[in-house]
Amino acid sequence: MALDLFVVLIYAAGMLVLGYYGMRKAKTHEDYLVAGRNLGPTLYMGTMAATVLGGASTVGTVRLGYVHGISGFWLCAALGAGIIALNLLLAKPLLKLRIFTVTQVLEKRYNPMARQASAVIMLAYALMIGVTSILAIGTVLQVLFNLPFWLSVLLGGGVVVIYSAIGGMWSLTLTDIVQFVIKTVGLMLLLLPICLYRVGGWDELVAKLPAASFSFTTIGWDTIITYFMIYFFGILIGQDIWQRVFTAKTEKVAQYAGTLAGFYCVLYGLACALIGMAAHVLLPDLDNANNAFAAIVKASLPDGIRGLVIAAALAAMMSTASAGLLAASTTLTEDLLPRLRGGKQSSLGINRLFTLLTGIVVLGIALVVNDVISALTLAYNLLVGGMLIPLIGAIFWKRATTAGAIASMSLGFITALVFMFKDGLDANTPIYYSLMAGLVSFVVVSLASRRTAPLASAI
Repeated sequence: MALDLFVVLIYAAGMLVLGYYGMRKAKTHEDYLVAGRNLGPTLYMGTMAATVLGGASTVGTVRLGYVHGISGFWLCAALGAGIIALNLLLAKPLLKLRIFTVTQVLEKRYNPMARQASAVIMLAYALMIGVTSILAIGTVLQVLFNLPFWLSVLLGGGVVVIYSAIGGMWSLTLTDIVQFVIKTVGLMLLLLPICLYRVGGWDELVAKLPAASFSFTTIGWDTIITYFMIYFFGILIGQDIWQRVFTAKTEKVAQYAGTLAGFYCVLYGLACALIGMAAHVLLPDLDNANNAFAAIVKASLPDGIRGLVIAAALAAMMSTASAGLLAASTTLTEDLLPRLRGGKQSSLGINRLFTLLTGIVVLGIALVVNDVISALTLAYNLLVGGMLIPLIGAIFWKRATTAGAIASMSLGFITALVFMFKDGLDANTPIYYSLMAGLVSFVVVSLASRRTAPLASAI
C-alpha cells in the first residue's frame, strides 16, 4: 500500500500548508475565531457541511448501513435537518448579535453566572466532538496501514491540532473547503459506484440483501426519534456549528448556502448507508461492524484510488475534529478564562496557545475511548440534556430566570450522566429523562424565583 500511503501523506502535508496560509490570514482575534465574519456562499457552504459530516457521519453511518440497511442514513438526515433549521430560522438574529459563543446569549438573557455554568457543558460537548473524529481517524489508519492505534491517533490527530492551533478559523475554512471537495469525489463519486460495481449492480444488491435492508424504518422509530432529539436539537445549539454561522458575510449567505449544506448532509448519509449495505454483501462476516468502512475500502479499491478514498474519509473526520477543537478552545478563552483573569479578554496569542493545549487534551481522551458513535452520543446527550431547555427559554419565555436556567442546566446534565451510566450510551433514556428533568426544574425554579432583567437584548 505504498502508493496509498504516499497519497495520504501528500494530503496531510497539504492540510498543514493550508494551515500555514490560514495563520497568515488570521491577524486579529476576530479573524482567528470567526474568519473575520467574511465568508461568501461557496466557502460558507463547504465549511458548514464539512463541519457536520465527520467521523461518526462517515464511519458511523457506514456501520449503520452495514447493520440496518438504508435506514442508517437517519443519523445524517437529522444533522442535515438541524443545519437547515439553524440557517433558515436562527442565522439572521445570531449574526446581528456579533458574538463568538453560544453561551453569550445566555449571559445577555440571564447573567454572567449562567454563561459560566453553560460554558462547562459546552466545553464537555466540544471536547467529545473532537474526540469522536480523532477516534475515527485512528480507526481508519489502524485498519488500513496496520499501525498501532495509539500511533494512528497521534499522527492523524496531530495534523489536526497543528493546523487548527496556528490559523484558527481561517485554517479551518481553507482546509474545510478542500476537504469538502475531496470527500465528495472520494466517497460519493468513487467509493459508492465502485462498491455497487463490485456487488454486481443495484439489482444484485437488492437480490442479496433482505427486503428490510431497503426500508427506511428498519432501524426503528425509537432510534429515529432519538436521533432527531439528540442531533437535530444538538445542531441548533452546538458551539462548533454556531461558530460557523458567525463566519457568514451576510444573512442571505447563511440562509441559502447553509440550506444547501443541509441537503448535502442528507445525500451524504444515503451514500454512506449504501456503502455499508454493499460492504455487508461483500464482507458478511466482519468481527466488528465499526470497521466496515475501513474494511470495504481495503478490500474493494485498487492502489492509488484507495489512497484517495482514505484521504476523503480523513477529510471528513479532520474537518469535524478541528471544529470541535476550536469550539472547545473558544469556549475556554471567551467564556471561562476571562473569569479567572479578572475580566481581561484573550489575545490572539492566548487563543493559539489554548487551542494547542485543548488539542493535546483531546488526543489524550481519544486514546482511552474506543467507540465512535458512542462518543458522539455522549457529546450530544450532555449538550442537549443540559442546555436545550434554558437556551430555548432564554429566547422565547420572558418569565425565565437565572436560577431556573442554572437549575435546568445542572439537573439536565447530571440526569444525562446518570442514565448513560445506568442504561448505557446507546440507550434512549438519557436524553428523554434529562430533558424532562431540565424542563420541570426550569419552569418550577423560574416561577419560584424573581424574574431576571436581561442585561442586553438577546435574540
